[in-house]
Amino acid sequence: MGLSREARPEESRTQRADGVTQCPQCGADLTTDATYARYGVCAACGHHMTIPALQRIELLVDPDSFEEFNQHLVSVDPLVFSDRLPYRRRVLEAREQTGLTEAVVTGTARIMGHPVVVAVLDFRFLGGSMGSVVGEKVTLAFERAAEKRIPIITVAASGGARMQEGMLSLVQMAKTAAAAKRAHDSHVPYISILTNPTTGGIYASFANQGDIILAEPKALIGFAGPRVIEQTAGRDEVRSHSAEFLYAHGFIDQVVARPRLRDTVATILRIVSQRGVIKRDERPVMPKPGASAERAWDIVQIARHPERPTTLDYIRRISPQFVELHGDRLYGDDPAIVGGLGEIANRGVVIIGHERGHGDPARRGGQALPEGYRKAMRLMDLAARLRLPVITLVDTPGAYLGEGAEERGIAMALSDSLARMSVLPVPTIAAIIGEGGSGGALALGVADRILMLERAVYSVIAPEGAAAILFRDASRAPEVAESLKITAADCFRLGVVDGVVPEPEGGAHTDPDYAAALLLHALTDALGELVDVSPEKLVRERYRKFRRMGQHNTYLREMIAQEVTEWSGRVSRTLGSIRDLLPFGEGEHEDHGDEPGKVPPQEEVVS
Repeated sequence: MGLSREARPEESRTQRADGVTQCPQCGADLTTDATYARYGVCAACGHHMTIPALQRIELLVDPDSFEEFNQHLVSVDPLVFSDRLPYRRRVLEAREQTGLTEAVVTGTARIMGHPVVVAVLDFRFLGGSMGSVVGEKVTLAFERAAEKRIPIITVAASGGARMQEGMLSLVQMAKTAAAAKRAHDSHVPYISILTNPTTGGIYASFANQGDIILAEPKALIGFAGPRVIEQTAGRDEVRSHSAEFLYAHGFIDQVVARPRLRDTVATILRIVSQRGVIKRDERPVMPKPGASAERAWDIVQIARHPERPTTLDYIRRISPQFVELHGDRLYGDDPAIVGGLGEIANRGVVIIGHERGHGDPARRGGQALPEGYRKAMRLMDLAARLRLPVITLVDTPGAYLGEGAEERGIAMALSDSLARMSVLPVPTIAAIIGEGGSGGALALGVADRILMLERAVYSVIAPEGAAAILFRDASRAPEVAESLKITAADCFRLGVVDGVVPEPEGGAHTDPDYAAALLLHALTDALGELVDVSPEKLVRERYRKFRRMGQHNTYLREMIAQEVTEWSGRVSRTLGSIRDLLPFGEGEHEDHGDEPGKVPPQEEVVS
């Protein structure tokens, strides 16, 4: 054995003297447990047993679709290593016990019809340790996926590098990580699945390179195994080495029970491969908004209404197959920003948005921490690699300004998000769905198309904050709201947004289903305009779009034109009212022999 022995999990099951098989976790009788027989999972407590690689493949892929490759590659003994047993003897025993030639099984298969490359480790073979042959087979699997342009799925169950092969084993970490990176650069989706145990060199190399990282419940996962930590660091209790701990700290997208794993993977594969033709409606989606009869402050109250649909409310209606992804891969997972893979108009997309949470304190009313924006950027990068459009839903009073935000770099996170969105080589659409406040909102708003719901607001600062600064009196927020020009009609007139999405009468909260249908209509139309535009043109035009915003001549011209339009409308309405008050026939121009109704030229102008 190599390093993997110290990470060996508990026995998968216990056998009583009377032949009854028991769950090692809760002691339940597994003899008639159908879930155990099928998945190796105790139905009573959910404990996941260790299962062989070929059983994992059978559970994951379509029947009779797996075709193994590189089965002939076998380990040699480059160091002529011997401890209690010669290395060659250990390898031969592992082959006899498992029926495998090495600790990893690789091949091609289909999952719900989607072609994939799979590489599955088997802990029974020398603890799933990675020697030269395991590294070579995994590398060849990544290269096959990149060559064929099909997704790759790896399932890790390993104690680390195989020390019997010395440095030749260790350098497999570099080789497999480099192969995973080349697959990324070839725009190949990579799903990494971590099982019990995943430690050492495999965890610190290709297994952590997944675009999407899933883990089985309660799996032991970590760089150094518990026994190594105990012996070298003197710590008896290790709490950090679990799937749940890593999920809470932003390193895993989802913890998925084994019976749900195939469906979860299949949904991801379907979304990332969706490239359907977008059918656009010929009817106008977003008529140009006129002056609103509602006061700005009244619209602010509607935008903040506690029952107004949030990002997740819209996602559930416009993309029911949404797969939420979690974590910034650095510090944590911020629930104030949600994101993942979805489907809009037969196209796979990445959806990211602020989530207010309808009073859930963990969401902080949509005020995101640095890790929330870093999660958003990770998903933007994923979209760029997989060539998926990005849709952002903006709904926040601003970034979180409390304890921890500054020390973890909130300003840098906002800055990086603004810059990252400006150069994404995929179509981007932002929709302000509620309250768009300050830099926390704009950090998800640098897009090719910017939409705004009819009763949303978009502001440099909340009206209360502006009133407190300008007048030292937050109660004057209603009058300041008018001056800030924060309504959808105002933002459209200023060129800050490209279109205004209608809402149900009274606001989106009065009919969330209809509001979602209107938003979906607008998003579909915008996607239809953008999906066939080249990446170079998208980035170039996006920069030009924001480069023009706020230029004095453009602003002045737009404001003057709007004022003239509004003044002309008032004059027309006034004249019309005067004519309505005159007796019939009066107010008409006399006929001077010219064309009927034509006003003769004035002979004298009095200044």
